[in-house]
Amino acid sequence: MYEIGDFIVRANTGVCKVVDILNLDMSGIDRSKLYYQLVPLDDDKAKIYIPTESAHLVTRKVMTMEEAMKLVEQVADIEVLNVTNDKLREQKYKEIVKGSNPRELLQIIKTIYLRKKERLDQGKKNTAADENYYRLAEKQLFSELCVALKKSNDDIHKLIVMSVNKNNTSQIHT
Repeated sequence: MYEIGDFIVRANTGVCKVVDILNLDMSGIDRSKLYYQLVPLDDDKAKIYIPTESAHLVTRKVMTMEEAMKLVEQVADIEVLNVTNDKLREQKYKEIVKGSNPRELLQIIKTIYLRKKERLDQGKKNTAADENYYRLAEKQLFSELCVALKKSNDDIHKLIVMSVNKNNTSQIHT
């Protein structure tokens, strides 16, 4: 069970803060059920309500500072996605973003970053799907890393780009 003040990750939303645990007083809702009231970090006007009994199915605690540092240290070892079919690649991106696994989100970021670099070197534009999923993965992962590492989004971006570029020998197939 989460407590008020906890930071959690909600799939497709990113990092949220638990601001209350309450019974909802709305028609059609079981008033005896407890709900977490969440506020996304990137939209402090939004409120999300999740039943406490099933919250574990769509949320998890934000990674610790140690887990975040370990993830960043492993960037060079994370394999890029080698899916050459555009439709299958987009489907894989969608599954990963929905699952909100930090290592897999980093895999998307690394793959698309290197793909874009290679495509630009060839005089090609990045695909719209790649741009979209890069932004989604970056938003989800970076918001969590910002909380875990107590750094700004810009600092996290620089850290990840530096880590991706460091000792990169992976080949991307566009």
